[in-house]
Formats: sequence, structure tokens, C-alpha cells
Amino acid sequence: MGQLKAIIGLANPGSDYAATRHNAGAWLLDALLQGSGESLRPEKKFLGRYARVRVADHELHLLEPSTFMNRSGGAVSALCQFFKLTPDQLLVAHDELDLPPGVARYKTGGGHGGHNGLRDTISALSGNKNFHRLRIGIGHPGDARLVTNYVLGRPGKAERQAIDEAIAESLATLPQAVEGNWAKAMHRLHSFSPAQ
Repeated sequence: MGQLKAIIGLANPGSDYAATRHNAGAWLLDALLQGSGESLRPEKKFLGRYARVRVADHELHLLEPSTFMNRSGGAVSALCQFFKLTPDQLLVAHDELDLPPGVARYKTGGGHGGHNGLRDTISALSGNKNFHRLRIGIGHPGDARLVTNYVLGRPGKAERQAIDEAIAESLATLPQAVEGNWAKAMHRLHSFSPAQ
């Protein structure tokens, strides 16, 4: 596995979407940058907002695409081309309907599971699915027809708190992931259960 070099937080652009469930990937970047003195700044060549941060003595590129979710791949591919990154050096953070709020899981490879941001990222990486994902649980509305409004809706207070706790726990495992110790990072994150 390649050394982790970049984290991409999938999101929709603009203030209308900032607090919606679909932007959970961007919430992770915000949490990671808190207290670092760094912030995401618009970077035209990456079609997104970009920052650099150090984790466990490794420099990480952080990118939040400024395109809509279903066009996320352009930003990912621009970042990869500029810094000569391979898919296995990427961690893509995204909202996950199949996990409840308060749960986050690492995963490497696999399909897009109907997630438009992942679908476009895989397409932009020439079909290469071998990147790491951080799946941030947002829960499911219970009916496929309700999904669009659900992911573009805002979580309630307790729900958002649970998501933030899962993000905090994800960040606590990030040094291990950055060091390439995915097994350890996964074990810790996957055994975390939110406070009831």
C-alpha cells in the first residue's frame, strides 16, 4: 500500500450545503484543520479548496472539491496529476448511508455504492478503485426515494453530535493510517461505539 499523501473531503459547494449530511467528508477536513493555524483556500488548479497539514510527521494534502458532488473526480485527478499521487495514496472521506450516525469505517477499494462523488472519482482515476475511503455514517431514511432529500438535509442536533464524535475518533486514528498501519487504525476505529 502506498504512503497516505492526501485526504479528499467530498462535499457540495456553497453555504447552502455546508451543514447538510452529504458534506460529512468536508466536516472531517474542518475538524482536522481546527487549531492547526491552517485553513482551506481556493485553489483553481485543483478545482477546490486546498490546504497542507502535518500529521505524525508526514505532510498531507487536503482537498475539498468546489465542484458539485457528481463532478468530484476532476478535482481529485487534478491533485493527483500535480503531485504525482497514485490512488492508493488517497483517503477519500464521504458520507455513508449504510452506517448509522456515530459510526465511521475505513475501507480500501470496492465500488461506489451509488455515491455520486465516489462514482465520479473512480471514473476520473480511470476506473481505479484502489483508494482508501473513510465512510462517515449518516444513517438511511428507510426508503430509497427519500435519499436525495435526506442527504441534502441537515442532521438534528443529537445526530450531528454523533457524527462529530465519529469524526473525532477517525482523526484519532489518522496518525496510524498515515504511518501505513491500516490494520491498527481500522481496529481502533471499527471498535469505537458512540456514547448512547
